[in-house]
Amino acid sequence: MGSRLLVLVRHGESEWNKKNLFTGWRDVDLTEKGIAEARDAGRKLKAQGLRFDVAFTSALKRAQRSLDLMLEELGEKAVPIVKDEALNERDYGDLAGLSEDQVHIWRRSYDVAPPGGESLKDTAARVLPYYIQDILPRVLNGDNVLVSAHGNSLRALIMVLERLSPDQIVAREIATGVPLIYRLNADSTVAEKKDLAG
Repeated sequence: MGSRLLVLVRHGESEWNKKNLFTGWRDVDLTEKGIAEARDAGRKLKAQGLRFDVAFTSALKRAQRSLDLMLEELGEKAVPIVKDEALNERDYGDLAGLSEDQVHIWRRSYDVAPPGGESLKDTAARVLPYYIQDILPRVLNGDNVLVSAHGNSLRALIMVLERLSPDQIVAREIATGVPLIYRLNADSTVAEKKDLAG
């Protein structure tokens, strides 16, 4: 897909994803399925012939471990990794550890924050400046960039990349362990998008 490559991957299934619990900033590990999903993502990227110059991930181990497994499958363990809590999952505050079914309004609204936590709008306000300052310049400079992060931190990026409305982005499902490949134009708009689901 040429230069200005940005690949976004949501971490593999975590222990709390499996239990349908709000995880947020709680630092839970991957399940066996999550490990397999991360490895599969790495194999899919390798099959595309992709190589990376730098990788970004959050401060949480489920995203870091997913990244390590992808790079291992790619045979690219020497790729520099930048870890930053700006890419952390949305902070669910008092909802962390509760069942997602109980609290649908907070899960699926853009600007309503749970008690002690962040709305998706708050998450975007944390993620997007980091993207603009640290990630986008690398992409526009011609580096192939891999980002291993979380459903909501990636939603914030996808909202900007795909020019989605708040209603569109909260309805968007982001599967665990599925690479989303973007090639950007020089003005940072999306020239091409490829979803490696399936």
